[in-house]
Amino acid sequence: MAEKKASKAPAKPAAPLGPSRVKVQYDTEVVPYLMKKFGYTSVMQVPKMEKIVINTGLGDIKDNQKAMQTVEKELMLITGQKPIYRKATKSVANFKLREGMNIGLKVTLRGRRMYDFYDKLVSIALPRVRDFRGVSDKAFDGRGNYALGLKEQLIFPEITYDQVEKIRGMDVCIVTTAQTDEEARELLKALGMPFKK
Repeated sequence: MAEKKASKAPAKPAAPLGPSRVKVQYDTEVVPYLMKKFGYTSVMQVPKMEKIVINTGLGDIKDNQKAMQTVEKELMLITGQKPIYRKATKSVANFKLREGMNIGLKVTLRGRRMYDFYDKLVSIALPRVRDFRGVSDKAFDGRGNYALGLKEQLIFPEITYDQVEKIRGMDVCIVTTAQTDEEARELLKALGMPFKK
C-alpha cells in the first residue's frame, strides 16, 4: 500500500524588518539638529551611538550553576543576544574568589539590536521605574560615554514577576562617538533619554 505523502507547504521567508524607529529618528531629526547646534560641516562629524554594553554581576551566586543560567536567560530575553561570562582576573581570598571564576555576564549590542534595546529602555523600561524623575545627566565619563545603573530587571517587559528568583541590577553603558560630554548629552537627549530637569 502506497503511503500518502504529507504535502508540506514551503516555508515563507520572514518579512524583512524595517529600519529601527530610533535609527530613523536619528537620521531625520537628530543629525540636522546637532549639525545646526554644534556647527558641524560634515555629516560624518555628528556623534552617534556606537554600542551599548550591559553588565551584571554574579557575586552571590558565582558557585550556583543553576542560578547563573537563570540570570543568563533573563539577560538573553532582555537583549535578544547571548551574553558572555566575565571571569575573575585574579584571586581574592576575602571574597572567596579564584582566578578564572565566572563573576559576571556581559552583552555588547551593536547595529539594529542596539537601536531596538535603546528604544525599549527609553520608552518602556525607564518609565516603569518606581518614583521615576529622570536619569542623572552627570554620569558621563569625559569622553562622551554614558553609564546608567538599573536596580532591577523587572522594568523590562520580557521579564515576568513570578519567574524571577532574585531581583538583580545591571549596568548599561552607552558608548558614543562624541568627543565631549556636552555633545553626547545633546545626542542622547535628542534621542529621548529622560534626563532630570
